[in-house]
Amino acid sequence: MRREGDVKSSFQAWRKKALVGAWILTLLLAGLIPSRAMAQTEKVQLPPGFRFEVFASDLGMARFMAFDDQGHLYVSTPRSGKVVVLPDRDGDGRADEAVPFAEGLDRPHGIAFRDGWAYVAENGRVLRFQDRDGDLKADVQEVVVPDLPRGGGHWTRTLGFGADGKLYVSAGSSCNVCVEDDPRRAAILQFNPDGTEGRIYAQGIRNAVGFVFHPQTKEIWATENGRDWLGDDAPPDEVLIVRDGGHYGWPYCHGQKVPDPGFSLPGFCEETIPPTLGLQAHSAPLGLTFYTGSQFPEEYRGDLFIAYHGSWNRSVPTGYKVVRVRMKDGEPLSVEDFLTGFLVGRNVWGRPVDLVVTKDGSLLVSDDFSGRIYRIFYEGT
Repeated sequence: MRREGDVKSSFQAWRKKALVGAWILTLLLAGLIPSRAMAQTEKVQLPPGFRFEVFASDLGMARFMAFDDQGHLYVSTPRSGKVVVLPDRDGDGRADEAVPFAEGLDRPHGIAFRDGWAYVAENGRVLRFQDRDGDLKADVQEVVVPDLPRGGGHWTRTLGFGADGKLYVSAGSSCNVCVEDDPRRAAILQFNPDGTEGRIYAQGIRNAVGFVFHPQTKEIWATENGRDWLGDDAPPDEVLIVRDGGHYGWPYCHGQKVPDPGFSLPGFCEETIPPTLGLQAHSAPLGLTFYTGSQFPEEYRGDLFIAYHGSWNRSVPTGYKVVRVRMKDGEPLSVEDFLTGFLVGRNVWGRPVDLVVTKDGSLLVSDDFSGRIYRIFYEGT
């Protein structure tokens, strides 16, 4: 008779293979060819004066990142069910090792730190961990939110703490376009740090995989992945300023209050909040960050960087890059390429996911395709 642990292990192995297979099949259906060539980094393009190097590799599905109070970088690896710590003790811009901080998790994704706790969003829960003996491995685990919406087409859960001390969690829709039975989907939720007093903060946000708090205004800025199957250039992907009680249109409308062709709710779209910034459809914007460092030239400070994971539902591939949004007086002015080269023809060798600014002002970019984290820094011309 097979033991429960053997059954669980077999299921986890099967699920891992299924995720990998589905991921590759999606790219093949889009006409894209996965490429694993290690020499591909030479194809990277950046503005003059910037340099690109590998901070960490062999991580598997490297997704969202966060720094603890000691400056150690943590990254979620959902496919392996781990959160990994990547210390750079000698400050040379490369991780010294990869230490499993927490293991056996259900598709961990978002990470945030508060009051000595590492908060981690699983697919259906929020957990928090403590490392009490300083070995970079969790000693204590607590369940904070036990019942997030589970499963569905958009399984990632991202979290962060606002200036108000509240915990915010995003939960994407269960489908491409539909009316959800659970109103907590396609929404951003708010909780106390202990998980109490949970409520829906904002709705109608199809899939806000990434969100960040503006360093001055403290507002939530979120990426929004638009629906599929409306052509190559519609609807736009978006950047939203998320407001308490706001509705952002999905599934009834998108973009500048444009009604969805499959859904009709007369007059509803006029009451929704339009995006702050429209992006190329099917770019799949995920993580984003405001540049708060001082290493980059002055003109970059305060600008917004967004990771484009890349298209699948488009005849001509797009995305697979990092863009810079020029900002002025808190408003976006323009979008321009910053880091490109992951898509060569129809060969894909990298898919940017998340962005964080380091203490020295470098920009780290996670890549769940190659299993790496890259470091971008400015050396001057």
